[in-house]
Amino acid sequence: MATNNTPKKTAIPDWLLKSREVWQHRGQQRPAFAEPTAAGQISVWDFPRPPALKAVTQKLEVYDKEDLIAKTTKGFAMLETASPPTYYIPIADVDTSLLALVQNKSSICEWKGKAQYWTLRKNPHEYVAWSYKNPFAPYEALKDHLAFYPQQLSCFVDGEKVSPQPGNFYAGWITKNLAGPFKGSPGTAHW
Repeated sequence: MATNNTPKKTAIPDWLLKSREVWQHRGQQRPAFAEPTAAGQISVWDFPRPPALKAVTQKLEVYDKEDLIAKTTKGFAMLETASPPTYYIPIADVDTSLLALVQNKSSICEWKGKAQYWTLRKNPHEYVAWSYKNPFAPYEALKDHLAFYPQQLSCFVDGEKVSPQPGNFYAGWITKNLAGPFKGSPGTAHW
């Protein structure tokens, strides 16, 4: 008898589906306060909502001081209205011996599902990454990937050191080819 090894899809609760409906900005039209783009720049206000997941071949690197935590050319960029890309790196390209999975900390993303958090083994009091064990559709490709906070670590895209997205909640990687303003500062939660 044949068995079906297809993973069961994680159901999205109704209350979470309803929370998706409240967003005013969805990447269809730039607001009046959007920064103009210079030559070679893209506006984060052109990114869609729901977010788009894009495979990237740029070299992504993450360091804690001199320790290389992650390096890949097989990542994903999550592109969402008002935010710089959040990059996800395959766990196979992460030195997990430097990290520890936090046992009693989680949160829920209305788009991707339940997140679990990671710390550095040498500093277990600060979250430096997160992952999704069972991401919602259509983001299943994020399973077995980690995203890193550039607020706590040094992160690079093709050798360019990124600036962190404002605030401590979001973890977008700001590069010189992006025009904002970026969600994360006080008063921007509704963006």
